[in-house]
Formats: sequence, C-alpha cells, structure tokens
Amino acid sequence: MKLLLEIKDDKASFIMEVLKNFKDIKVKPLTAHKADVLEGLKEAVNEVNLIKQGKLKGISAKELLNEL
Repeated sequence: MKLLLEIKDDKASFIMEVLKNFKDIKVKPLTAHKADVLEGLKEAVNEVNLIKQGKLKGISAKELLNEL
C-alpha cells in the first residue's frame, strides 16, 4: 500500500526519522515539482468527476483546440 502524507516542514524531519525505523516502510520524499504535478492531477480528476455528475460544465474538444 502506498500513502501520501502532507506534513508541516517543521515536523517533517522527525516524522521521516520515525518512519525510517520501521524495517517494512520505505520512505521517499517527493520533490516540489512532483508534488505540484500530483496536486494538479488531483484537481483535474475532481473536475472530471464534477463534470460527470453534472455539477460543472465541461467544454468540447473543438473549444479546447480553439483555445490553444
């Protein structure tokens, strides 16, 4: 199982040390860029879900191409 934790900067080093003491847990911090990409993907999935539920209006592929 993989988990993504959001930890305040001032507590991160302590939490990392605690997790490293468990032999079955691998700790690998995300770079700032990867965290931003992940957050963007999360927002995109939420938007798609809202569009599917009819709570948000999507745009057609033609409109998307015209924006580019």
